[in-house]
Amino acid sequence: MIRNIILLVLLFVCDCNSIIDAQEGTSKDTVSLDLRSADQMFLNNNLLLLAEKYNVDASKALILQAKLYPNPSFSYTNTIYNTANNNKYFDQSVKSDPAPEVTQLILLAGKIKKQVKIAETNHKLAEDNLLDLLRTLKLALHSGFFNVYYLQCSAKVYDEEIRSLKLIVKAYNLEQGKGYVSEADVIRIQAQLYSLQAEYQSLKDNLNDLESQLRLLLHSSSLTFFKPVVDSGIVKANPLSYSINTLIDSANINRPDLSMAQYNLLLSHQNYSLQKALAVPDITLGPGFVKQSNFIQNDLTYVIGFSLPLFNRNQGNIKNARILIDYNNTQLEFAQKNLEEQVARGLQKAVDADNLYKEIDPTFTMKFDKLAKEMMQLYLKKDVGLLDFLNFYDSYKQNVVQLNTISFNKVNALENLNFLTGTSFFNK
Repeated sequence: MIRNIILLVLLFVCDCNSIIDAQEGTSKDTVSLDLRSADQMFLNNNLLLLAEKYNVDASKALILQAKLYPNPSFSYTNTIYNTANNNKYFDQSVKSDPAPEVTQLILLAGKIKKQVKIAETNHKLAEDNLLDLLRTLKLALHSGFFNVYYLQCSAKVYDEEIRSLKLIVKAYNLEQGKGYVSEADVIRIQAQLYSLQAEYQSLKDNLNDLESQLRLLLHSSSLTFFKPVVDSGIVKANPLSYSINTLIDSANINRPDLSMAQYNLLLSHQNYSLQKALAVPDITLGPGFVKQSNFIQNDLTYVIGFSLPLFNRNQGNIKNARILIDYNNTQLEFAQKNLEEQVARGLQKAVDADNLYKEIDPTFTMKFDKLAKEMMQLYLKKDVGLLDFLNFYDSYKQNVVQLNTISFNKVNALENLNFLTGTSFFNK
């Protein structure tokens, strides 16, 4: 009976397009999703991107605001109590002495033009911030997508081995009292089952967390379960297809964080120019009218005024703006150096991951299938003990998990290169 049960144990072939039904349950909707479809869903539905787009629109509105001139001011002066003519409060008759006045603030030294330039630069910074957020979230999406794919491959191996061990344990429990099976064998198999279940639970927790992140990035229902569909050509891409100079040049052109550092330096120069302009006093101009002045009736006057820059010549803000130029210039130099170092290190990681991936024997699974059949025959002939037979399948499980990890690390390293260069070199 025991050997008949063992014959029912499935050979563990990792079909990466299978669904882990035991993990997800039947209450969730399964969605097959390739990378291009995931990208499109992400661009259409991600809430963080939508919020940042609103921020870009808001910064654009500030350009309009910066172009507007100050509103004119109107003042009206009159007596509270007319003691000269009729002893009335707030007298508005012809005998009162109103003095209406309209003034306009004239901004000098090109202040409005400088404010507009600053607003335009801030708008470009907001656009680059959106692109940088897009780049960061896209890396999280792709990394999670591939991680889910390979974890599902590994989960299937665990699922198959656990179900097989449960069959064996059930059969052994039935035969234990009949003297066919030793208690030591039963305990050994149960211990292996418990250890395997603990590993499987940890893998499922990790997989569920990644699924949750994917649903959040794609703004999907919490009842959705994604089944990634991966093009095998992606994992086979060669990171040395592009030279280090090509990758660095692409990063210099396309990295939004570097562009933001450049715009911050430009913004500091523009602010320095504005702060110097703010030290120039503005002029207030306008007509005035006094009905009964000291020497003439219906006196039409004009008003001109400006501040005297005796104490406050905006010295502190000018000095602050000048120091910020040096600060942002240093930040830009660091960003450029950091970019080159990141790309070089990212390429090295991708090459290392690719070298390890190339060491994988592509016929490994086929060889194992053949070896599994031979092991089955040896076990049925009693040339191999049960524990050796189970250890063989456990070793296969470990190797499949390692192969999936190596493949994921290769793909993830390529995705990281895309992130570092700001260009989709390896998943076009």
